[in-house]
Amino acid sequence: MGFWHLVGYGLALIAPTAPLNTLGVVWGKAHGLIALSYILGGLCMAFTAASYAVMVREVRSAGSLYGFARVAMGPFAGFMGGWMILLDYLMIPSLVYVIMAVALGQLMPQVDRAVWVVALLGFTTAVNWFGIKSTSAFNAVSVVAQIVVMAVMVAAAIAFMGWARAFSPAPVWADPLPWHGVLAGTSVCVLSFLGFDAVSTLAEDTADRSGRTLGRAILAVLALATVFFGLSTWVLGNAMVGQRFTSLDGAHYDIAALILGGWARAGLAWFTALVVGFTNALPMQVGVARVLYAMGRDGQVPAVFARLHPRHNTPWVAMLATTALSLVVALAFRDALDFLATLVNFGALTGFALLHVCVFVHFRRHARRNLALHVASPMVGLAVIAVILSGMGAWALMLGTGWLVLGLGWWWGAARHAPPPADDLAYSV
Repeated sequence: MGFWHLVGYGLALIAPTAPLNTLGVVWGKAHGLIALSYILGGLCMAFTAASYAVMVREVRSAGSLYGFARVAMGPFAGFMGGWMILLDYLMIPSLVYVIMAVALGQLMPQVDRAVWVVALLGFTTAVNWFGIKSTSAFNAVSVVAQIVVMAVMVAAAIAFMGWARAFSPAPVWADPLPWHGVLAGTSVCVLSFLGFDAVSTLAEDTADRSGRTLGRAILAVLALATVFFGLSTWVLGNAMVGQRFTSLDGAHYDIAALILGGWARAGLAWFTALVVGFTNALPMQVGVARVLYAMGRDGQVPAVFARLHPRHNTPWVAMLATTALSLVVALAFRDALDFLATLVNFGALTGFALLHVCVFVHFRRHARRNLALHVASPMVGLAVIAVILSGMGAWALMLGTGWLVLGLGWWWGAARHAPPPADDLAYSV
């Protein structure tokens, strides 16, 4: 895969239309300051993207954070990094299936969400079974289509309201600022940016094995997403002012109907289910399977997860196992979209915190140590993550901590006794 393949993969995973899926949830939590929450989310993730870009040049492994932490701080840190990022990667497909089920529920409300979850999951697993090239081709078409749809939504909102009202400061500023609400909104909208990090799981699928192309792609994905999300939520946030919604989960369908007409509700639902959902779930299945594959290869989890398909070169056992778990989670939380989104972010943010520590530790005595990239940036990144975590709900923090404790138990009982890999140089150069 080259630079634009990687950027396309990251954008497909983030999804240019991602703000629509949590538009009502973030708007409600942030007291209307939705654009401010998205801009802060992008700025917060910039420090994490910088740390990823630094580490992919040092450690070239499909294990992503797992490989980074293993090289920088040893097997225990590697296992915990992989374990926490698995929470993120395992939950995101579940979340996407629920979002797709919500979309199809707009069209056929008599069909239970569970039916859609099972059917959609089966399709994405079948596509990923045949390897990364088929997934990449599917992604390219989706990214272009999503940009077009989002541009149409924003243009229609501007035409509906007029330029002055469309860019009024309501979604970005209030006096006084409700910081607790803004941080709560940011803790959810961070989900929309997750994807730049999963690009790092393709280290072993990239033509340029130096890590430079991978690092540039990670930064480009986040920069493009931040600008696009900030502008689109500014306009759509103004369209939401004064409106009443029957459900915040489906607020974007109400807005589409308001600015484009009743047909847009069904049109957007079909688009979300058949285009956005599939191309978000497809690369996420790839990412989580490769993390589990790398951990299985090193004996951190059962070695069966390291089996590759003889023809398609896909980690088929890891893929089937993570898909089954995603199915269980999606069915369990199919009516709790906001809670599932927050739980995803807990895994991502705790993993990102460890990533910043990896950068600091790996470069503390390095000949190429750069104070801005290797000291200041990760320290600021850690502080930002702590602030965002403080805005999360108690239940998400409790369940996330439970996952952490479960990982510690697995390490103590099994993973720590695993023999070291035959060649740790597989992770670094």
